[in-house]
Amino acid sequence: WLGTDKSGRDMLSRLLAGTSISLSIGFVSVLISLLLGVTMGATAGFFGGKTDDVIMWFMTVLWSIPSIMLVIIISIALQSKGVWVAFVAVGMTMWVDVARVVRGQIMTIKEKLYIESAKALGISSRRIIFKHILPNIFGPLIVISAANFAAAILIESGLSFLGIGAQPPMASWGAMIKDHYNYIILGKPYLALIPGLCIMSLVMAFMLIGNALRDALDVKS
Repeated sequence: WLGTDKSGRDMLSRLLAGTSISLSIGFVSVLISLLLGVTMGATAGFFGGKTDDVIMWFMTVLWSIPSIMLVIIISIALQSKGVWVAFVAVGMTMWVDVARVVRGQIMTIKEKLYIESAKALGISSRRIIFKHILPNIFGPLIVISAANFAAAILIESGLSFLGIGAQPPMASWGAMIKDHYNYIILGKPYLALIPGLCIMSLVMAFMLIGNALRDALDVKS
């Protein structure tokens, strides 16, 4: 239906295969970022003091490095290319956003009376964090996860365009744009524009989901 690419491969089939790559990258990256972000953010927000200072310093350093540059550094450090490297690299660059949100929410909630009561009863810090605090910040985590999902798709596409992400013959939207961007001025621009539109549509869909979840989970609204 969409013709073939420069190598004679079915364009629609490769687009569909690229969809699974993008969704897989988004899911695994968000999962990694949640595991790291919740752990670091909860530790910094709940214990405070020097623990908070050290973690915040580390997050600030990572925050100052552009995401795509940090992903490239991690890829080089792992001395490998491919989709699994992209999983790890993208996930490890996105946890800072999650950690900042978790830290801020926990610093607010830990001052509540029921948290003070739990401390007075001798309940362990681990139980207070996982049983009494994290369930109350589930809404913001869902919202930032949707936004990170969209960001992960963009980063993966950029990595594939640079040749660091998914490797041939695996289909990737970023790699499809890289293979055909010259055709934009050679008479067949759809070879590069269609994957670009797919990236734009999927990212926009998850951003809209994030905005809808934000409005739905906002207590004030």
